[in-house]
Amino acid sequence: MDVLPVTLPTAPMIAPAVLLAAALFAATRPGRRPGAVPQLAEGAALAALGLAAIGVVGLLTAGAVTVSAGSGPALLALRLDAIAATMALLVAFVGWVVVRYSRRYLDGEAREGRFHALMLGTLAAVMVLVQAGSLAVLVAALVAVGAGLRQLLLFYPERPAARRAAAKFTLVWGAGSLSVAGAAALFWAAFGTADLAAISTAAGDGLTPAAQGAVALLVLAAALKTAAFPLHGWLTEVMEAPTPVSALLHAGIVNAGGFLLIRMAEVVQASPGAMAALVMIGGLTALFGAVVMLTQPAVKTALAWSTVAQMGFMLLQCGLGLWALALLHIVAHSMYKAHAFLASGGAVAAVDAARRPGPVAVPGLGAVARAFLIALVLYAAVAAGFTALAGEKSPQALALGALLVFGVAYLVAQGLADAAPAALTQRTAAASVAAAVAYFAFHQIAGVVWGAALPAVPQAGALEWALIVLAILSFGLVAIAQALFPLWAHHPAAAGLRVHLSNGLYLNATLDRLIGGFRAVRKS
Repeated sequence: MDVLPVTLPTAPMIAPAVLLAAALFAATRPGRRPGAVPQLAEGAALAALGLAAIGVVGLLTAGAVTVSAGSGPALLALRLDAIAATMALLVAFVGWVVVRYSRRYLDGEAREGRFHALMLGTLAAVMVLVQAGSLAVLVAALVAVGAGLRQLLLFYPERPAARRAAAKFTLVWGAGSLSVAGAAALFWAAFGTADLAAISTAAGDGLTPAAQGAVALLVLAAALKTAAFPLHGWLTEVMEAPTPVSALLHAGIVNAGGFLLIRMAEVVQASPGAMAALVMIGGLTALFGAVVMLTQPAVKTALAWSTVAQMGFMLLQCGLGLWALALLHIVAHSMYKAHAFLASGGAVAAVDAARRPGPVAVPGLGAVARAFLIALVLYAAVAAGFTALAGEKSPQALALGALLVFGVAYLVAQGLADAAPAALTQRTAAASVAAAVAYFAFHQIAGVVWGAALPAVPQAGALEWALIVLAILSFGLVAIAQALFPLWAHHPAAAGLRVHLSNGLYLNATLDRLIGGFRAVRKS
């Protein structure tokens, strides 16, 4: 048994115990106005944030540390390295903000104390997940996170839609956890160790058939847990839960699949088939989610579809081997989207109070063509500048930047529309330059912060080049169609297409029928 004394690097490992203790206390007062429970919950979340911050300081001063007990398949280990420290700090920060927000949001609810208990318990499980150092801890934490979130989704058990969403989440998340359990068994058979760091090191010598099977299951689990196409429906239905639950999803839950891939990056990258699958699944999910998001009339539903698209883009980054950028994506998207959910009510009120806007500047075909040309020239210039300053960029990184350029081109097109005022043109031009510069700047920062803890971007072979070209063409065509959509939006065919897209091409309804989701289920 290897038990280390409490030091700066091991401080975040205490955070789950602090959160769990507060959760157990809150569970003894599950009703309305449960005394000091809300204050205790916020204090515990703040303590977890403080411990996570101390862990970052310890990592910088003392390096990575592992605390373990047991051996063999039953090895229990927590590890704090650059990846775990980043995720622990992110989870603790978002968790503290959400718990603080919940004090007022849930004030006076009939099951207020129970909600705080469930939030803290789920947050504790996520803190264990992101610091998992062994297969057993990884699987157990995933199961615990799923159990906690299911109960949060059932906070209003009298709502049939909430019960359906919880049932669907349990099915998809449970299938993902079973996939991870299967991968754990195959990893043990292939490498004879349950230590995640040791498995990653051993993968450098190549993958046996058992290890290849484990990686395939890991990719499947990541797709399931990130609500990838076509099993994305549970994420778009979590609006039935209280708003803090939607925000908490972005604290290491909906992006748990991406974390799994990043934690096992060396193993996943050793399988070209797995990397190709991630590019295809991620790219399709990103495009599908982004298109459907544009048709949603409700702000929280649109945010949920945006998360589907962003999780797909994260899988695409992993498939391209841009691991540091994928981790940066998790951090940035988690904070942005958690804030967006918590601020959604105020945003709706602000829009409702605003005066009716004037006519929208609609770019024509010529404006769109000029916009894409300007964006490509701008991107080439910025890429050349950063290449001269910081060295040559990988084809994968350049391709990902090209996908960003398509979004920039859409922005530029609005400013080039004939009806666009000069001020709009100037703002879109400035924003476009900032976006291109920011991409390469953040790429450099991510490499400095996490590059040493993650494998280098792989050399692009024939398969990688084919996938890069496919991704660029697909994203480019969708961006052009989106920019030109206002020109044919009033056509009857476009109106019908909008209806189909707003319903997600009925894939979620099909899944409902397959699993009996339309039938009423008993309250839990």
